[in-house]
Amino acid sequence: MTVAEHLRARTPTRRWVSLAAAAAVWLALYRVNRPLWDWVVGDVVGLDLGSRLGSGVHFFLYDTVKIALLLVGIIFVVTVLRSFMSVERTRALLGGKREGVGNVMAAGLGVVTPFCSCSAVPAFIGFVAAGVPVGVTLSFLIASPLVNEVAVVLLLGLFGPGAALLYLAAGLTIAVVAGFLLGRLRPERWVEPFVFETRLGGRLVDSTAGLDWDDRIQMGVEEVLTILRKIWPFLLVGIGIGAAIHGWAPEDFFARYAGADNPLAVVLAVAIGIPLYSNAAGVMPLVQALYDKGLPMGTLLAFMMAVVALSLPELVLLRRVLRPQLIAAFVAVVGTGIVAVGYLFNAVL
Repeated sequence: MTVAEHLRARTPTRRWVSLAAAAAVWLALYRVNRPLWDWVVGDVVGLDLGSRLGSGVHFFLYDTVKIALLLVGIIFVVTVLRSFMSVERTRALLGGKREGVGNVMAAGLGVVTPFCSCSAVPAFIGFVAAGVPVGVTLSFLIASPLVNEVAVVLLLGLFGPGAALLYLAAGLTIAVVAGFLLGRLRPERWVEPFVFETRLGGRLVDSTAGLDWDDRIQMGVEEVLTILRKIWPFLLVGIGIGAAIHGWAPEDFFARYAGADNPLAVVLAVAIGIPLYSNAAGVMPLVQALYDKGLPMGTLLAFMMAVVALSLPELVLLRRVLRPQLIAAFVAVVGTGIVAVGYLFNAVL
């Protein structure tokens, strides 16, 4: 029996009471997480929490549970909210929109529309076939992975509202400006011809039509399980690297090569981030550990944006629909925007 069938067997009152109880359990687990691992690592295992070993072990255990809890809550809530907005509806809203306004709309819709790098090719084909300009489509493709709501909430929880708002504003600005600039380059000449020969048959179908609250709750639960199954190896590796940095890596090493005094720190951070394959959740523990070592927030945000917006897997997938000239322009424009944002934030923070 599915989650929705279980929920439908209950009255609406019992459904909402069950959700409230689940939220209360989640909050209780989140609140006891730090004192629990303080006790386990410090008292039960007997490690000094101020030592390198004790600090690293505590970081790994505490952050694993904390980020897992944050992901469960965030993914569930975001999926339920996203169930009111589908890719099909987004495509219909952007169809026929001119550049400029279309870029702004595409970037905003990219934040709230279900999209991942694996769907880059079908999304691109579908948008162009629906009459969306290539530059506007690129704003959507940039914003959707770059301005990740999971990353926004994680940044909010780890670093406060300032970092979260800066990330959100910078990501949207990069998506809008990059899409507009790429649209000025007449990118249609660098798109594979078969994309323009594709036609959408019939009326666009809205995959969210007819969903009730039980369906939306089931979607939330299933999305939590699906995403956690996909990312848990990357999450553990990211937290493990973060724990090693937190416990053993000397602070002067990062200050020397990636600190505020190094004029090339942001460029190096972006160059290192592009080959990495991860998502916002997987890279966040590493960002937190580097921040604790004294790296500037601008450099860290640039690194994180490069990982999620310019990953090699997505670029390889996009090669099926974009010619190398447009991929090179895409990387150059977006990369330049990320580097500029990194230096700007380092200057003002």
